Amino acid sequence: MTRSRQRWIRVRSSLLWSILVTGVLVIVACETVPVTGRSQLILLSEPEELQLGLTAYREILSQENVSRSRRVNAMVQRVGERIAAVSDRPNYEWEFRVIDKDEANAFALPGGKVAVYTGILKYTKTEAGLAVVMGHEVAHALARHGAERMSQSMVANTGLNALGAIAGVQNPGVMQAISMAYGLGVELPFGRHQESEADRIGLVLMAKAGYDPREAVPFWQRMSAGKGKGGPPQFLSTHPSGETRIRQLQEWMPEALSHYRPRR
Repeated sequence: MTRSRQRWIRVRSSLLWSILVTGVLVIVACETVPVTGRSQLILLSEPEELQLGLTAYREILSQENVSRSRRVNAMVQRVGERIAAVSDRPNYEWEFRVIDKDEANAFALPGGKVAVYTGILKYTKTEAGLAVVMGHEVAHALARHGAERMSQSMVANTGLNALGAIAGVQNPGVMQAISMAYGLGVELPFGRHQESEADRIGLVLMAKAGYDPREAVPFWQRMSAGKGKGGPPQFLSTHPSGETRIRQLQEWMPEALSHYRPRR
């Protein structure tokens, strides 16, 4: 048997194995996103994801200046607890922290670890505006968007190895070039689809918590205007912008309003 024939047999076996593994993973690792009902591939167990979230949260807080403002901390705690109460995650150990930094950003990690940067408060204006931010970020955690992105990378790497076998590539530099050519290089935390999904879930969460979801539109308008003035690049990095975002929010508003009961 010629060398080229032997090589083709190895490549074919590698491809078949990659396809088989990917197919099995897709079948056994499907989850459903709350509110939207979208199916997603999740390869990490929830305990593994929660541990990753806790580790990352502790690391970030150890490097940041945690706010000592009683007023701001009380507001973030109040809004966070109301959203947590309607999130249907009794296994989460919720924590809400304020990072004293002039950066228009916020995040929520698996397990209910939430942080808000003081720089975003000039855009939230009110507690309802803050609920837009916290609902959006908590939605990422509830939808397990981080675990989904990690799972996609795991599957992509399986296919990438098969691609390397086809090309006979062993050099890491060449493999990196192939990876980037196929969009498998360095990626931002969330894609636009996930950001839009977080918008929709966040609307429902804030409405269930008793905050008027219609406050989402002016908040995002203020954020978009701020971005044009050297404002928040992190929070809006991959999010649908301008007219697209506002149109989507208005489309989802009836759904959110059906859950809205104002609190006295």
